[in-house]
Amino acid sequence: MSKKQWNRFEILSKANDGFITVQEASEALGLSERQVQRLKKKVRIEGAAGVVHKNTGKPPKSKIPDGTRAEILRLRRLPEYEKSNFMHFSEILDERHSITVSYGSLYMILAKEGIRSPKTKRRKKVHRRRARKPQAGLMLQVDATPFAWFAGDRARYSIHGAIDDATGQVTALFMCKNECLHGYFEMLRRTVSNFGIPKSIYADKHAVFQSPSARKHGLDASAPIGNTQFGRCLGELSVTLIAARSPQAKGRVERLWATLQSRLPVEFAVNGIKTVEEANAFLETYIYDFNIHFAVDPKEAGNAFGKPGVEENLDHILCVKEKRVVDAGGVFSYGGRSFKIIEDAGAVIPAKQKVEVLFSPVFGVKVAYKNLILGVLPFVPPKRKKYLPVPVDRRHIPKPAAKDHYWHTDLSMHIHNFYEYESEESYYDTIKMLEKMFLGKAR
Repeated sequence: MSKKQWNRFEILSKANDGFITVQEASEALGLSERQVQRLKKKVRIEGAAGVVHKNTGKPPKSKIPDGTRAEILRLRRLPEYEKSNFMHFSEILDERHSITVSYGSLYMILAKEGIRSPKTKRRKKVHRRRARKPQAGLMLQVDATPFAWFAGDRARYSIHGAIDDATGQVTALFMCKNECLHGYFEMLRRTVSNFGIPKSIYADKHAVFQSPSARKHGLDASAPIGNTQFGRCLGELSVTLIAARSPQAKGRVERLWATLQSRLPVEFAVNGIKTVEEANAFLETYIYDFNIHFAVDPKEAGNAFGKPGVEENLDHILCVKEKRVVDAGGVFSYGGRSFKIIEDAGAVIPAKQKVEVLFSPVFGVKVAYKNLILGVLPFVPPKRKKYLPVPVDRRHIPKPAAKDHYWHTDLSMHIHNFYEYESEESYYDTIKMLEKMFLGKAR
């Protein structure tokens, strides 16, 4: 018996013998009078055993079997699992190995063996958080993060992502070698295809979103502001672009990267993913499993995501567009190459007209002219023939004669009466010919 149990037995015995009342025993033990009456009866019948719990000395039914504990430790030491945090590891045990264990029990098992979570926690800072948007689709936070995602590969690749501010659900993830326009285009393409068009996008001041001339405009209001290709794309989709002044302003997507940098390398290793192409195929469906664990319900039902119009072609919006002038043959130059427009029967582009060139990795190069999309073909303009001077053996070129030589008096005078010579070599070739003809030995 413990000291607490022995003290309870003594008080209940005094109550049974009539030395104290039930109310006094209730106040001394901190129990209700009804509970004291039950315990008094048990002590009269069983004696001191009446205050001992019946499960004392028995293993609890919720105890994790030793075999399960050993299996958890074995799995934790596998190379593909050792870098996962404890919460992620508990999900892996449940989904892949049918071992259901609470986070607290798992923590105690691993901590007892000296295993610590690789995800360290720092002291929280007190700050005010901006309230979430009330409805899904009102605002997406977008960003990209470089990281070594593949096990055994130290190369850093950038994942472009978007997260809904109201629900915290990830709408798209796309990996590229660097943070680039193509990555953001494909991220937006997946978002629009799977969820819809958001009302606004919250992003930093990267050159993809904001032209460097915008900063000059902040210092000099007369400086013109140039639009970016991504900004032009959002304008065509009627999406408002909001510039964040600090990383903390878009903290939801910044915290998303901390979670993904902990989880994705483990997921890639478990699924044998080692290339960017395999990663992008995996990320297209992984976001739904991720959202099951982390997304929340918005304050207002429904969503504000819009749908593309019937006449809107997403491929013709998510591309690079630039103006060019065509010549009389329907040829224009772009990127150091020439292209010829494939004109339809009802679409003839006059010379000196401006057209909009569309460039995309999806369809290549196309031309937009008066709401028409026309194809192009590579065009190789004919090269002009260059007449190179015939190489001359300078060893046979006579040295210039003295000024009083008869060449300068007689022959040269006659030569200049008939021809003009382009170079000194051709002049002396003619002199040599005339010398042989007129001054040579008689035959």
